[in-house]
Amino acid sequence: MERLLQEAAHYVGLSLQAAALLVIAIGALEAMVGMFRVMLFSRAGGFEQREVWLRFARWLVAGLTFQLAADIVETTVAPTWDEIGRVAAIAVIRTFLTYFLDRDVERIREVQHPRLEGGAHGKGA
Repeated sequence: MERLLQEAAHYVGLSLQAAALLVIAIGALEAMVGMFRVMLFSRAGGFEQREVWLRFARWLVAGLTFQLAADIVETTVAPTWDEIGRVAAIAVIRTFLTYFLDRDVERIREVQHPRLEGGAHGKGA
């Protein structure tokens, strides 16, 4: 029974690792296209560059989340200290990345919010 559980955990973990790779690859491709678009066609590049990097960071957080899930699944059956350390390291990286991403998103919302408010209500007032 334990061997069957180990096999199942291995394949679920492998599937989650593939999902993490796919998510990160899609995010990287989107970021590259976005940066080329900003460099070639944008006049206000600073704000738009930040938007591209924030979107990429979201993809990275999603990829790290899948990676963390894969490591958790793979370490559910007889984990070694090395595996536990890897899970802990990924969890710490993901936590810090998410914290700073959330902080950056909030800053951008603060910058954008007055523009949205002024555009929506400024003309009718």
